Amino acid sequence: MESKHFTDRVLLVDDQRIIGEAVRRMLASIEGLEYRAVDNPSEALAVARAFAPTLILQDLVMPGVDGLDLVRAYRADELTKDVPIVVLSSKEEAATKAEAFARGANDYIVKLPDPVELVARVVHHSRGYKALLERNAAYSALKESEARLSGEIQKASEYVRTLLDPPIEGEVSTGWRFVPSENLGGDVFGYHWIDSDRLAMFVLDVSGHGVGPALMGVSAMNHIRSVATDIDRACDPSRVLLALNASFPMARHHGMYFTVWYGVYTKSTRELVWSGGGHPPALLVRDGVAQRLESTSYMVGVTEDYDAPNERVQLLAGDRLYLYSDGVFEIHLPTGSMWDYEDFVDFFVGTSENQRLDGLMTHTQALQGKPSWDDDYSMIELRFA
Repeated sequence: MESKHFTDRVLLVDDQRIIGEAVRRMLASIEGLEYRAVDNPSEALAVARAFAPTLILQDLVMPGVDGLDLVRAYRADELTKDVPIVVLSSKEEAATKAEAFARGANDYIVKLPDPVELVARVVHHSRGYKALLERNAAYSALKESEARLSGEIQKASEYVRTLLDPPIEGEVSTGWRFVPSENLGGDVFGYHWIDSDRLAMFVLDVSGHGVGPALMGVSAMNHIRSVATDIDRACDPSRVLLALNASFPMARHHGMYFTVWYGVYTKSTRELVWSGGGHPPALLVRDGVAQRLESTSYMVGVTEDYDAPNERVQLLAGDRLYLYSDGVFEIHLPTGSMWDYEDFVDFFVGTSENQRLDGLMTHTQALQGKPSWDDDYSMIELRFA
């Protein structure tokens, strides 16, 4: 972000033109200074608004106008309320000084001072105000940048959502809840029929937040979907994870890696085969009891020496399988601690099966005391007839 620089601009308000010329000559040594003198006090505020000075030198005694009233007017105006004001007076009076400071003046000089002193005071006040302007400009630029980034993240979130598979009904039915975090994580998930007998399902979570992890998640999801054309490999979770690890090494993806759980369900045998790399275990819920289908391999992309063994389990009619990311249970409590994983499992399994998806969302919002999550919230339910 490029810094914005401001010019020293001094406005003198004094009804004596000879004073205006004297001050101009005294300040001539300040490189790049823009100077303007106003001898009609009734025009002072309008000129100040248009000239945008970094310092106002204000005479106190002028015909028809009290200089202190002008000080008050500058402070009441949105465009001049923060501009440093140095009051010029012909007398060294404590009461007048006190009143000037009470009205909003920043400094008090008995005119005309030694040129060296005047230059020093002008430079001090003007440069201080310019620093304030530069900070404000940098802050505004930062806010604009954040707004643009927020818009990009929102668009990326909407894009990711459009890529997620819609719920399906049949011998296997699905439902899901997906809420991207404010900073957008790298969660993606999906399911698709490899052939008429076998259904693939997966969830993955890329490290970090922002557009980069989200795009990497989409790339990994597309890779998994493309594997479906190679039926033998698509039906072997171990081979799928090995291919992902070979395609997404950290060294070529800016240090990003991801966790993944990938499984294949065969209708004819009711067998589920899966393999996981560093991902939270899937929960197979049967008769109110949860079996954890653990990931036994490493996160994808962290090592070339990768092994991803397959695991198997038989499913029964009425079983429900839940895939999720860590955003659903890594909840920061108001006490400063984290929600315990065992408490998450107990609550989730203990919730009525038709209310689990929405019930968990409502409960975690209540636990953390806010409606949004720190990480992407992803939960998929698969129901087996």
